[in-house]
Amino acid sequence: MRASDRPRWDDHPDLDLPTLTGDAEAEVCVVGLGGTGLSCISEALALGARSVIGIDAVGVAAGAAGRNGGLLLSGTADFHHEAVRRLGRDRAVAITRLTLQEITRIRDEVPDAVRVTGSLRIAWDAAELDDCERQLAQMTADGFAAERYIGPEGHGLLIPSDAVFHPLRRARTIAAQARARGAQLFGGSPVERVESGDGAQVVTATGRVRARHVIVCVDGRLEQLVPSLRGSVRTARLQMLATAPDTPRRFTRPVSTRDGYDYWQQLPDGCITLGGGRDQTPDTEWTLDATPTPFVQGYLERTLRERLGVHAPITHRWAASVAYTETGLPVFTSLGDGIQVLGGYSGTGNVVGALLGRAAAQRALTGRSAIAGTFFPGD
Repeated sequence: MRASDRPRWDDHPDLDLPTLTGDAEAEVCVVGLGGTGLSCISEALALGARSVIGIDAVGVAAGAAGRNGGLLLSGTADFHHEAVRRLGRDRAVAITRLTLQEITRIRDEVPDAVRVTGSLRIAWDAAELDDCERQLAQMTADGFAAERYIGPEGHGLLIPSDAVFHPLRRARTIAAQARARGAQLFGGSPVERVESGDGAQVVTATGRVRARHVIVCVDGRLEQLVPSLRGSVRTARLQMLATAPDTPRRFTRPVSTRDGYDYWQQLPDGCITLGGGRDQTPDTEWTLDATPTPFVQGYLERTLRERLGVHAPITHRWAASVAYTETGLPVFTSLGDGIQVLGGYSGTGNVVGALLGRAAAQRALTGRSAIAGTFFPGD
């Protein structure tokens, strides 16, 4: 039976989190229990925070952190040669190195949820193949592993250091570990506002947290929670589907194509997960709504059948909200009174979000972060 708007990753028990009720105090309060928020909580605990509270509108990785394509890709939202052009070579190289280290750290943190497979960028047309060549030349010049690829998927690039993972398993594992280390986690508690002026406070319909440090780790709908960011970030809907196991096995590595607009992988059990198509109807996909639509789902199904040649039954269809920025770099800002805000990963939150979640905890508890300094020199 097809699971309506349930991600393929939701194949094991969730954590049962209480609702925040009444007043509470903490040294650190993290808003959002996705990949960024959980990395922030783990880092705060590792740095010796006396008390940590995490709050989510729904639960652990209920948003894009548990509803994405399961890819751990190095670099930023731009391909490496474009990042060099936009950010400068030194900064782009330093950020890519950090993301490679973070992929390794995530693998070591939750080894049963990560597979280092490498990734493929497959050219859709001659123009994209030329761009693959420019990416290869820049990555090679900067000392990063990459090679030309010709195979059944098509022509393009192989980046051997990239990985895939089970996003919900990773998030729920980290959340369980954080609770075991003393963090208080609350679900079903949408944050109505974050207040400053008399210290930092997080307010929900049924409770309030006063904290020395409040770190907002929200990606999709960030401009709704923090209205001052309207114009800096914009929320889009990303859609996916998954199939029953398909044989014979077709894809040993995750694939992206059409400049990253379409992407898929085959899981160890043979299931195919496929996402993309946002550019096919961009006017409708810039939205706060995270419900799958017939148009994009139809595009994905045609891609599955005609492009991939997969005819296994579709078992899951789902969507998620993510935030994009004009620069491709995320939001990482302070609102004063101990409040930091993170988000706007432009589709790269699995790795970049984890890095910046740790950076925010470092900056809150130690006053500095080398990670933040690499992304935002002079910050």
